[in-house]
Amino acid sequence: MRALPSMDVLSKTDVAKPIDLETSGAEVFIVPAAGKTAEIMELKTGKRLGQVDVVFPILHGPYGEDGTMQGYLRMLGLPFVGPSVLGSAVGMDKEFTKRVLRDAKLPIPKFVALKRHETSTHDFESLKKELGLPFFLKPANMGSSVGVHKINSAEKFASAIKDAFQYDTKIMVEEFIEGREIECAVLGNKDLIASVPGEVIPQHEFYSYEAKYLDENGAGLEIPAKLDEKKANEVREMAKNVFKALGCEGLSRVDLFMKKDGTLLVNEINTLPGFTKISMYPKMMGASGIPYADLIDRLISLAIDRNKEERALKI
Repeated sequence: MRALPSMDVLSKTDVAKPIDLETSGAEVFIVPAAGKTAEIMELKTGKRLGQVDVVFPILHGPYGEDGTMQGYLRMLGLPFVGPSVLGSAVGMDKEFTKRVLRDAKLPIPKFVALKRHETSTHDFESLKKELGLPFFLKPANMGSSVGVHKINSAEKFASAIKDAFQYDTKIMVEEFIEGREIECAVLGNKDLIASVPGEVIPQHEFYSYEAKYLDENGAGLEIPAKLDEKKANEVREMAKNVFKALGCEGLSRVDLFMKKDGTLLVNEINTLPGFTKISMYPKMMGASGIPYADLIDRLISLAIDRNKEERALKI
């Protein structure tokens, strides 16, 4: 299996210097190894680059955070950071995320899921009646605001649905929530830590792909968010409840909407959130007293602990 970009592995031969598969330029496999957990092998030369102890799959989108990579790593018996197969798969699919949260009696915006082959459901007027205007349209299994559109008219709907179906065979149509965008980082397997909340303040019409990645002034980030203690604690508890309901482990970032009256609604979960030193997850954890280096140590320990527990099962 070819390694995907931005996946770091910790090698027992040199734990202090992870093998960065993006910058190494090599096409590699993670392969089983006799008497060991697994090894990194260079595809072209067959050279063994080192034993793998833990994988930190800092991957986004399909095949990275949807349970696919997690399933492969589980088959190899390797510890890896972040949610396992189920939590990753459910967290990636926005329809099933909302179905699970609704069953757990957690508050969510109204939504409709549309499948590409069920063209009779692709009706602007019925969606307008059910969700009101504007509403949002997005691929069900995608991240980074790719294929996301704010819909105000039938003409915009026609072009947006065509674009969104390029990325997935199922799309989500969700009601527009006017309010603040509040985020909270969660850390742990069983004993959970929820960070101080942060707030994203978009400078565009909404927090689009362009606002996130192309415009350096696309959004303001406020950590901690300006919330009173009671509301901040409510955010933390809701984030932990979302994390538990979706079967997550290790880390996730929970994104919420807060309406003008203070009501909280769950927007989505990011099971492998951005992890640069300026990303929201590590910044919120840093503001909560867990610095970047310590955070990485904790995540690696959580991955190893879960792996030990899984290996002890009779399967």
